[in-house]
Amino acid sequence: MKRYLGTLLLLATACGRRDPSDARAPHVIELGAEDIVVVATDVVLSGPAISGTLVPIRNAQLRAEVGGSVLETLADQGQHVAANQVLARIEAAAIRDAYTSVKASVSTAELAADLADRQVKRMDTLLAAGAIAERDRELVVQQDAQARSALANAKSGLVQAEKALANTEIRAPFAGVVSERDVSAGDVIGPGSPTFGVVDPSRLQFQATVPAAQIATVHVGDPVSFTLNGYNGRTFGGSIIRTSPVADPATRQVQVFAEIKNPDNGIVGGLFATGRIVTQSSRGLVAPLSAIDTRYLKPSVLRLREGKVERVDVALGLRDEVAERVEITAGVAAGDTLLLGQAQGLTPGTPVRVTHMAAER
Repeated sequence: MKRYLGTLLLLATACGRRDPSDARAPHVIELGAEDIVVVATDVVLSGPAISGTLVPIRNAQLRAEVGGSVLETLADQGQHVAANQVLARIEAAAIRDAYTSVKASVSTAELAADLADRQVKRMDTLLAAGAIAERDRELVVQQDAQARSALANAKSGLVQAEKALANTEIRAPFAGVVSERDVSAGDVIGPGSPTFGVVDPSRLQFQATVPAAQIATVHVGDPVSFTLNGYNGRTFGGSIIRTSPVADPATRQVQVFAEIKNPDNGIVGGLFATGRIVTQSSRGLVAPLSAIDTRYLKPSVLRLREGKVERVDVALGLRDEVAERVEITAGVAAGDTLLLGQAQGLTPGTPVRVTHMAAER
């Protein structure tokens, strides 16, 4: 009996003892850098997205004022030129001959006018002495008036001849860069023929469009930020200088124009640009829009706290649709880790371990 009770005791002890392998620890979910984002303080911008073309504000297409053979060209495409610099010369022998002739006519008219003036003064002296009659003086005064009129006509002709002669030289209207060269030495051109294009790259204009529904938020002076292909994501800036008073009847888009400073000529004109007009800005805690869950009555996020997932209601501020970011005004703090992507399907309370920390976004 005693032996029997001992056997029962051993069996009972064995039955009451649990195998350690049966006690299963909670499963820990591992997350990578792509599954999380760290809340950080940054500037959030808001405003209409825009796209358009950059063009120089000053852009001149030079045309020949006179016809003739091109003697020489003194500038080429891409060359920087100073204001009034000679770009080309046109041979115009007839214009030069006319200029020489008119200049000689002015000299002759000046001599005649000077002689007539001295003759009037002499007649005035004689008339005062009673040596001549008044009618004799009147004749000389008339001749003096005719000489002065002839001189004025000759000088007017000289001005026209000088202008025509000056037009045989093609000059840069302002300091800039030669964008086009349409003539070469030896070409025979006529009045109106294109010769050179000159642009001022130091000031560019961003021509873009804004939906009519958003134009009320745009004002002259609003800053503009944009990027260009080929500049490795570099952001450029400018400001709105004017808006069109009417919308396009087909697209219901309104043209806006922004001035872009380009003092080092680092931006090439004619490129396509995309960006936004900054109508509002705010500095605060920022997170990606994808981190915000708006399916509930209040927007919320999934946050990691002490190795577990928790749901937190948040209050939102300014929204940046272009950069897909939003300001969080309440509910989280700088440095908090939020879940993104597929990780947002985790249930609050789930144990989580981050394998690689993410950079702040």
